[in-house]
Amino acid sequence: MSAEGEVVCDVLVIGSGAGGLAAAVTARHHGLDVIVAEKAPVFGGTTARSGGWVWIPCHPLQASIGVVDSRAEAEDYLLHEAGAHFDAERVGAFLAAGPRMVEFFTRETAVRFVPSATFSDYHPDAPGGKPGGRAMVAEAFDGRALGRLLARLRPPLPELTMLGMMIGSGQELAHFMRATKSLGSALYTARLLGGLAVDLLLHGRSVRLTNGNALAGRLLKSAADLGVDLWESATARELVVEDGAVRGAVVERARRAARVGARRGVVLACGGFPHDVARRKRLFPHAGHLSPAPESNTGDGLRMAEAVGARIDEALPEAAAWVPVSRVPRSDGTVGLFPHFVDRAKPGVIAVTRRGARFVNEADSYHDFVRALRRACEGEPEIAAWLVTDHRAVRAYGLGFAKPFPLPLGPHVRSGYVARGRTLAELAARAGIDGAALAATVAEYNHHAERGEDPHFGKGGTAYNRFYGDVDIKPNPCLAPIVRPPFYAVKVTIGDLGTYAGLATDRHARVLNARGTPIPGLYAAGNDMASIMGGAYPGPGITLGPAMTFGWIAGRHLAGVAAE
Repeated sequence: MSAEGEVVCDVLVIGSGAGGLAAAVTARHHGLDVIVAEKAPVFGGTTARSGGWVWIPCHPLQASIGVVDSRAEAEDYLLHEAGAHFDAERVGAFLAAGPRMVEFFTRETAVRFVPSATFSDYHPDAPGGKPGGRAMVAEAFDGRALGRLLARLRPPLPELTMLGMMIGSGQELAHFMRATKSLGSALYTARLLGGLAVDLLLHGRSVRLTNGNALAGRLLKSAADLGVDLWESATARELVVEDGAVRGAVVERARRAARVGARRGVVLACGGFPHDVARRKRLFPHAGHLSPAPESNTGDGLRMAEAVGARIDEALPEAAAWVPVSRVPRSDGTVGLFPHFVDRAKPGVIAVTRRGARFVNEADSYHDFVRALRRACEGEPEIAAWLVTDHRAVRAYGLGFAKPFPLPLGPHVRSGYVARGRTLAELAARAGIDGAALAATVAEYNHHAERGEDPHFGKGGTAYNRFYGDVDIKPNPCLAPIVRPPFYAVKVTIGDLGTYAGLATDRHARVLNARGTPIPGLYAAGNDMASIMGGAYPGPGITLGPAMTFGWIAGRHLAGVAAE
């Protein structure tokens, strides 16, 4: 504390998701004094609610799973995906630094990753695309290692847990899906449930962290181990500029505002603007948006940066990473949101609009699904679809928040989350779908599904489609007839996994002004930085991969570490 009551550090990081914590850990590793100011009462940001996948071409763990990759292939793929919005400078920086970032965090910190040889790029047949190997997920983490920090880590979305337990999105999820079909999977699931019972008895919650919660927990542990000063419930109000350079921010804690000086600079990592209603209304091409991102992500970083002359890149064709979500009634009267990642790909599940017609390959990525839904509902008063299935499929795989057998389905029907009908006509009436059209759609789908074919939309036609299918269903793991009553439907609308529009930056993660020159002392990472994906969604972890990479780049640049 200075004589004037000012807190002074070398680096102030505003926000505590993967981008912010990566920057903080890196800067602190290189000897800088770092403060992380998190607006929410818990750390972890959107990362803690995410799947925890990190997309890094040519990462050093690829050798362990027999994957051969090249920077040229990755660059071709991103050029194909981004098209006219391809940013060669920043993409080049990402591809060069990404593997080194992974090496640094796995060597120097508590961060550990599990690579996947089978989790495909979302368009694996495009130039440079891969059927697997570029995505890694955070290794499961024992939350007890965080000590008292565990209570300060943002919990996962309740809708993405089972009985409060996080389920890993790789092989672990596959075991849960096969628990009634395989003795090995049943024993695996029983062990995890037994561990959950012990955790609940001893700790009142699950302490086994997976997915994004594991990544956030590992980064938080790494920051604490290095001595990063971690402030929660600390809201940054404005940036402090001295002699043309950003040298801190005014931060409010316990209803008292204080000036936090940052000798080297400030990193904005506030999570983008998923809950900034005004900016969202201006940039999103639809109304009625529902975001599962933390409610504290209200665009603070973008507003503070704009006030000191920063440029917001709003030119991307998609302003956010889209995902279909359903509204889940909770027992306390509130409503949760369930992001639909997996269920759409299952055999015996189709998506229809209110008019009763299919409009998309349901097994394609969530981003592509929403883009197709938007086109299909053009001119309609509401952009919505229904995932439709039969009793066999809903008991085998679940549907949205409704879990598969042996967990009960009745409560979800009674709450109104799942619509049920003894016939397709009855289901259509209850869901508000055109009944005659739905019957015709299902009949046409069934005719081809019996042979494992989908001539209209090609469901099951790519490695990514098949990743979430059912390997026991032949010849196409994503197709089965919808024939066994009763029939079920869940309504989905548009949500996001993070915003794409954001602060214009250079290859060092420095924020640019309207003239395209860096604002001294100001950096951005995570969803505050304009996405390098050009409005596309190329693969699993294309948000967290660049977030950690540019956080690492920013931390090194702030420390004066020369690029190699």
